[in-house]
Amino acid sequence: MHDFQKLIIWQKSMEITEDIYRLSAELPKEKKYGLTSQIKRSAVSVPSNIAEGAGRNTDREFKNFLGIASGSANELLTQLILSHRLDLVSEKVVEPILSKLIEVQKINYSLIKKFTK
Repeated sequence: MHDFQKLIIWQKSMEITEDIYRLSAELPKEKKYGLTSQIKRSAVSVPSNIAEGAGRNTDREFKNFLGIASGSANELLTQLILSHRLDLVSEKVVEPILSKLIEVQKINYSLIKKFTK
């Protein structure tokens, strides 16, 4: 069992989630229940799965939840890229979030590798 609040990956994914909530406030209202809602759910899923996995009894279970968090991070990455391609958000706004998200994915991959040995 790990103290998830001390995990850098959880802290960084929480920052991303905060960024996403601020970004969603700027998205067009007609996107509120479509893409915006999905982006928020994906963002929240990343730190939530890290926290849930950290609270499990074995490293194997933790690794499984890291895998789920990885899938959610990829989903969020896709949604952010799509938002930019649809001209809903500017590159200036989305790029810092994408950079943080890629950093979280790298940390996550390293953790999964650690638990695979």
